[in-house]
Amino acid sequence: MTPSYIALPAVASTNTYLAAHAASLPAGTVVHTPCQTAGRGQKGNHWESEPGKNLTFSLLLKDTGVSARHQFCLSEAVAVGIADALPEAPLRVKWPNDIYCGDGKLAGILIENTLQGQLIEQCIAGVGLNVNQTVFTSDAPNPVSLRQITGREYDLDALLRRVCESICLLVDTLPHDAEALHARYRRLLYRNDGCEHPFALPGGERFMATIQDVSPDGMLTLRHAHGGSQAYAFKQVKHIISEHAL
Repeated sequence: MTPSYIALPAVASTNTYLAAHAASLPAGTVVHTPCQTAGRGQKGNHWESEPGKNLTFSLLLKDTGVSARHQFCLSEAVAVGIADALPEAPLRVKWPNDIYCGDGKLAGILIENTLQGQLIEQCIAGVGLNVNQTVFTSDAPNPVSLRQITGREYDLDALLRRVCESICLLVDTLPHDAEALHARYRRLLYRNDGCEHPFALPGGERFMATIQDVSPDGMLTLRHAHGGSQAYAFKQVKHIISEHAL
């Protein structure tokens, strides 16, 4: 799959725009903009991006052959593809698919799948990647940019192509190489170091646990400090990360 690009001077949300036009666009279409006015993150959060400083784009995936049961591998391909494209930064994937450097959030990913029967008919992967921005004003915890990490200023168009080509290369290996991709995802997993880390439940209860595994369907298994293990779906548990921990 070869990416093709649609540049918009400004748009509310690249995911929303691409979803509205997906039927007439080929797989690999990338919609990107220097000014996204209502970018969406996970859980409906707003994504802060200074106009002209970062990458905000959405990638259209079609006919991947991925089943609804194994749809998490598309999320893995996007996250690992971003990490592959940025070898100059020591990146990790915070479950399920945020991109981190240390305790700083470099990128957020929003995956929106459309099903047809037992297969994924289409997938729209929205990405917000902090690149040249150095001052963040929202209350999002611990944002960090590539420029802050590496000290370099990046050509946004060249970086966009590097990232999208990397993601498409991995998507093209699916579903046949899903097991190998999943193994790479687990190796990149943030805080998957055998140590106990703090987590929280939706009601605010906090506990210490060790990451034990992530299943192919995206469930996170934690081994609690008291010795028991439990699997959690997205939104059933979250990492606790100290603000300004960089």
